[in-house]
Amino acid sequence: MATPGIAIVGCGSAAPTTVLDNDTLGKLVETSDDWISTRTGIRRRHVASPDISLVDLAVQASARAITMADIDPDQIDLVVLATSTADDLFGSAASIQHAVGAKQAVAFDLTAACSGFLFGLVTVSQFLQTGVYKNALLVGADLLSRWVDWDDRRTCVLFGDGAGAIVIQANPDSPGLLGFDLHSDGSQNGCLTLRYESAERPLIDGMSANRGRYGFLDMVGKDVYKFAVTRVPETIEKSLFRADLTIEDIDWLLLHQANQRIVEAVAKRLKIPIDRALGNLSEYGNTSAASIPLALDEAVRSGRVKPGDTIAASGFGAGLSWGSAIFRWGL
Repeated sequence: MATPGIAIVGCGSAAPTTVLDNDTLGKLVETSDDWISTRTGIRRRHVASPDISLVDLAVQASARAITMADIDPDQIDLVVLATSTADDLFGSAASIQHAVGAKQAVAFDLTAACSGFLFGLVTVSQFLQTGVYKNALLVGADLLSRWVDWDDRRTCVLFGDGAGAIVIQANPDSPGLLGFDLHSDGSQNGCLTLRYESAERPLIDGMSANRGRYGFLDMVGKDVYKFAVTRVPETIEKSLFRADLTIEDIDWLLLHQANQRIVEAVAKRLKIPIDRALGNLSEYGNTSAASIPLALDEAVRSGRVKPGDTIAASGFGAGLSWGSAIFRWGL
């Protein structure tokens, strides 16, 4: 029996209604719209209020993707949540599975920070291509506002909250995932971290345990920028080679939305016109694992991305991790 291909048949996204623009952020820390926008391309970010959970946004995005795919939730076999900010340290994928009514699905979380959705796309595709499952829901969602130090203008200007989701189906007639390339380099882990902070908790004589919490997100911005503008073009070129395609075969470039300068530098190196780079950085900022599916959903619903279009996508971030995938939208 032939190994099935895959088809991405539905997408959806969601973001908090509360918006924090650069001018308002300038009242919180010493910054300005000009300083932020010229260095990053970001003008606004959506911030979840205390009563909004990661699962809330993920379920909204998932429901929209399932509706577009025109399938019953009972037909979903697999739910994967790419996130670094789950509502529960044990994971939130099962809560999404329950809330969307995917009663037959197995669900688990995948953590690869800003590369998470891209890593999730490759992971889910393996389950579908082996024929084990037929329908999968992949969600990328993060609420980094929970972990940003709002007194640190280096980082608080960059991040926002959001969720995006896609429905992927096994389909022998659709080579949806044409090629991919994944990498990690733990030697650069210190460039972007959100570390556990422990405190000793005495139990009984001679015995103690750690009790603590997670601190704030910390990033060495210059190092991350240098890493991204070097590694992202390389990984896309490797994925194109494995897909037996060239840049001329690509309709759209879709990068993790971290910094507009990174997007422009990668597009220039790959010789892709900047108007073929999908993005929404100015509106949402860096939404980590949500950024790629959120931008994809907006492009599909606006009519920019059409069925059959070929997309070169790349995620990069903490770990450090990075990778790329060449895929086609729709059947």
